[in-house]
Amino acid sequence: MEYGEVIRYLYDMLPMYQRIGNSAIKKDLKNTRKLCKVLGHPQDKFKSVHVAGTNGKGSSSHMLASILARAGYKTGLYTSPHLKHFNERIKVNGQPVTEKYIVEFVKSVKPLIERIKPSFFELTVAMAFDYFAREKVDIAVIEVGLGGRLDSTNIIIPEVSLITNISYDHQEMLGETLEKIAAEKGGIIKKKVPVVIGEKEKATSSVFTTLARKRKSPLVFASDEFKIESIGIRDKGHEIKINDLEYEVSHTYYLETPGLTQLKNIPGVLSVANILRNKRYNISLEDVKYGIEHYQKSTGLKGRWQILNVKPWVIADIAHNQAGLENITRQLMDLRKGKLYCILGFMKEKDIAQILPLFPKDAEYVFCQARVPRAMDAKWLALQAALYLIDGHVVPDVNTALKELMEKAGDEDVIFVGGSTFVVAELENL
Repeated sequence: MEYGEVIRYLYDMLPMYQRIGNSAIKKDLKNTRKLCKVLGHPQDKFKSVHVAGTNGKGSSSHMLASILARAGYKTGLYTSPHLKHFNERIKVNGQPVTEKYIVEFVKSVKPLIERIKPSFFELTVAMAFDYFAREKVDIAVIEVGLGGRLDSTNIIIPEVSLITNISYDHQEMLGETLEKIAAEKGGIIKKKVPVVIGEKEKATSSVFTTLARKRKSPLVFASDEFKIESIGIRDKGHEIKINDLEYEVSHTYYLETPGLTQLKNIPGVLSVANILRNKRYNISLEDVKYGIEHYQKSTGLKGRWQILNVKPWVIADIAHNQAGLENITRQLMDLRKGKLYCILGFMKEKDIAQILPLFPKDAEYVFCQARVPRAMDAKWLALQAALYLIDGHVVPDVNTALKELMEKAGDEDVIFVGGSTFVVAELENL
């Protein structure tokens, strides 16, 4: 089997959430444990950091991987979904897993795949753990796929766990209240393993406190330790001030990406770095600073407030739930000097009644449709948007839509592309 054949085999044989939705989710850890048992329990052969949360877990994972690699540790990174290429999911020191390894791994476990019939995600988790063990990484940052308690990644015993935040998303699987969602994500808290909560929220703090107490896990609320202030966009990047509340000192960072949403993730990352340092990981303040300032470049992260063009601004972001898009629309309004154009597409199960009112009514809209079965019909989306006085027209292909707007937008205008990971992933110049 060649690489292309292997990837097609994985897509065709294994149920994949991003393509077919909830029916792909296996609500237990049995298949992952079976796969990893045959592979010799690779998850026990490297240290790890486990990251969950509604928003920000991908960016936080990349920041942590960037810091650890800068500190000299051979660092694995597992995230999902991928944007362009399958091997983006599994990296070591910013380098994607090789095609050769993927081919050899799938060939070696093919009989097991056909016997166990794991989901796409279960197999990719096992693949990542096997790769990290073979590469003898010093530590790996592992991002939860969905939820936490029953997520396939939840067979690791990490050095520290991070839960970035809790907001409404995937309620049909995680629960209808913030407390229930928090309990599912809090399922990654392990006995006597420190846990960091990125954002302290009234509705969920008691859930995490109770879980941590039951498991005798040291608990840190990162927002009690650090406060982040946005100073402004400079030639060096987005200038921010980091206030260390415990030691009453401040540091200035220049982020290579100007996205305001990342500011919420930084306290959790800093608290995790402190815990690792207390566990005798050799991580300097300079490693932390460089790792956070340059995490996109050093890890290859895409799709988070990614600037594709200037004059006019073209910005793509994969935020797709209410809390994430709330931050995005706020920053778009701050950025715009001229007209705002939005290219939007969503997945069928998305509650757009909660999302569409977030967008300004004086912007110009184009509705598109990703080329996956779960994609919401663009014509239906346009009709629903009209109910909220959001007018626009339909151009199913996102690249055609972007080309159309680029031809009419002025230098001071802003074009935003988002609503779904899959819409952003189909951009040709990403």
